[in-house]
Amino acid sequence: MELREELKYSKSHEWVKEDGDQVIIGLTDYAQSELGDLVFVNLPEEGDQVTVGEAFADVESVKAVSDVYSPVSGVVNEINEALLDAPESINEAPYDAWFVKVGEIAETEELLSAEEYRAFVEEG
Repeated sequence: MELREELKYSKSHEWVKEDGDQVIIGLTDYAQSELGDLVFVNLPEEGDQVTVGEAFADVESVKAVSDVYSPVSGVVNEINEALLDAPESINEAPYDAWFVKVGEIAETEELLSAEEYRAFVEEG
């Protein structure tokens, strides 16, 4: 399981990277490996509101459809349109295949460091 020290992690298996006054959100390596080969991604629209703990996107694998939860509340500034044509990039490089950039952050769930997230996953 690859983790990056500069990122924060949610207990619902999303990663968060601070980027100025916004955050970038994606799925962790652990999440993509558990889901299997991803074949479809459904993303929100730019300008949509996202809320801590609520689904903002979903991914479809050969196994099932799974929600992607927002670790922050705010407004979607940008979506990664490349994922719509290449959902498999999440499997290939989960920390490069971001989903959304969110600004106007109003609330953030308690995020974990890489070390805390590893312990959380290992406790299972």
